[in-house]
Amino acid sequence: MSVAADANRSDPRSLLQGIPQSPGVYRMLDAEGTVLYVGKAKNLRRRVASYFSRSRQLNRRIQLMVSLIADIAITVTRTEGEALLLESNLIKSLQPRFNVLLRDDKGYPHILLTADPFPRLTFHRGARPRTGRLFGPYPNAWAVRETLQLLQKVFPLRQCEEAVFRNRSRPCLQYQIKRCSGPCVGLVDEASYAADVVRTVKFLEGRAPELIDELVVEMEAAAAALEFERAAELRDRIEQLRQVLQRQYVSGEGGDLDLLACVQDGGQSCVAVMFVRGGRSLGTRAFFPRVPEETATDGVLAAFLAQFYAGHEVPGELVVGEPVEDQDLLEQALGEHAGHRVRIKSRVRAERARWLEMVRANAEVALRARLGSRAGYGLRLESLREALALDTAPRRMECFDISHTRGERTVASCVVFDGEGPRKSDYRRFNIEGITPGDDYAAMAQAMTRRYTRVQRGEAPTPDVLFIDGGRGQLNAAAAALTELGMSIECLVGVSKGPDRRPGTEQLWLLGREAPVILPSDSPAMHLIEQIRDEAHRFAITAHRQRRAKARTTSVLEGIDGIGPKRRQRLLRQFGGMRGLIRAGVEDIAGVEGISRHLAQQIYDALHREAAGP
Repeated sequence: MSVAADANRSDPRSLLQGIPQSPGVYRMLDAEGTVLYVGKAKNLRRRVASYFSRSRQLNRRIQLMVSLIADIAITVTRTEGEALLLESNLIKSLQPRFNVLLRDDKGYPHILLTADPFPRLTFHRGARPRTGRLFGPYPNAWAVRETLQLLQKVFPLRQCEEAVFRNRSRPCLQYQIKRCSGPCVGLVDEASYAADVVRTVKFLEGRAPELIDELVVEMEAAAAALEFERAAELRDRIEQLRQVLQRQYVSGEGGDLDLLACVQDGGQSCVAVMFVRGGRSLGTRAFFPRVPEETATDGVLAAFLAQFYAGHEVPGELVVGEPVEDQDLLEQALGEHAGHRVRIKSRVRAERARWLEMVRANAEVALRARLGSRAGYGLRLESLREALALDTAPRRMECFDISHTRGERTVASCVVFDGEGPRKSDYRRFNIEGITPGDDYAAMAQAMTRRYTRVQRGEAPTPDVLFIDGGRGQLNAAAAALTELGMSIECLVGVSKGPDRRPGTEQLWLLGREAPVILPSDSPAMHLIEQIRDEAHRFAITAHRQRRAKARTTSVLEGIDGIGPKRRQRLLRQFGGMRGLIRAGVEDIAGVEGISRHLAQQIYDALHREAAGP
């Protein structure tokens, strides 16, 4: 539902007509329809009216927002709790300018136990699978892989892909080093394997003490039955489990909880989260939400809780560094979302108070590191502005590189840096076709044309500085392509290696200058240029290797019209594989059932064109 603005903006009542006195979510929009702010309210009309009735009492940020409002869209909900969850989802999807934004909300890694007859234990990130059971979340991939390695030593469940598992004819190296029990070749029965699965689940659920007690009873029973090898194996498992627990336990107390602390400095906010599952610390992760001016830490924490836990597992207890806004409402909404009671605590003592101090210390360290990094990056940007004689520091920089192997599978990369560093979501790569193999100038021209045709359509902003990995020739090819498109970029720079090709001796070629610019090796501008150039090279060579590997694992026969799976299989069987088929003549190929003389000629030409290479 949208409440249209009256032509006379001086009367705010025109914006309030039709807004009900119900719970719901409101969206403030500017004259172009861009969402400025998303909020929730128990009474929509009263909440929206408050922006206009007490505008002089609002802080500068909200006053600016109110001055831009041209329209208000509302969504009515049944309860305030529903409004809170809808608000968090809209903030994450719309990214409004005046809201606290959690931008680092990537999917957390989990451990997945599949639902196969011999279940697989593996790393998982992304959408929840239809079958199997997830354990976590873990703060990073390293924590998941370390846990998997520890579990392999104690409970040797398989971690191989299903395709590998089904096609094994003999045990793999994991079995030889006692990290897998070999179910792929029948070296363990289903009942014994299932027992290890049950024990693994208990460990991942935080029931390790109970598991150790069970293993001790089993060890003593094996010793009493004179099964000394089995008893020794169980003894080693118990010792390994105890070592794991010594490394992972935060406290002797079990339970699941998250601890959160927020610190602010230099116009930046950092929220650190420590995950505790079953009494074990899974590590700490820092987030840096985008926060409007004059937003206090309690407001940041409240916004973070609503946004983060709308898409992640919610433990029964959340410990925060200070009381947060709308705590009762947050508990109710998160409890409804999680399906169990959720408590938010800020006043804790003893062990948990020490944990909270540790989380706050982690947040401070992470924020200092980020501020130091941003300050250093800002210094390099300013140095680059001076080196290239720009009026202002560049806000967007792009760099192109070409990668191929003797002209094969040429790929061009485009990486993007802005005022904060690499902008990886804007990276692009181009598969170059239709040029003479090895012609880097033609490859560069094609990449530039394809990229900046899209820029002209408005798909991406125009960069302030364009770097080309190469010398004057590549720079001129790029400039010619831009001229043909009728585009103008403020600064074009070719980056070539120095005479001795050592890092730090790069030469910068600028359009219209005969001699290259050589910056000192310790110049911050040079360090930034090297970083951008190296990132473009890394991205290009990675894309090229992927393309080349894909081409070499795909049969040339698959690219010939009229050759389906059955004819392909018939050809390979007739000639004993690709090598025999390449040696065959057109008449020999035409002698295969289902292959006409014309199709045989196509096959022959394609095979020998591929064999000849570039």
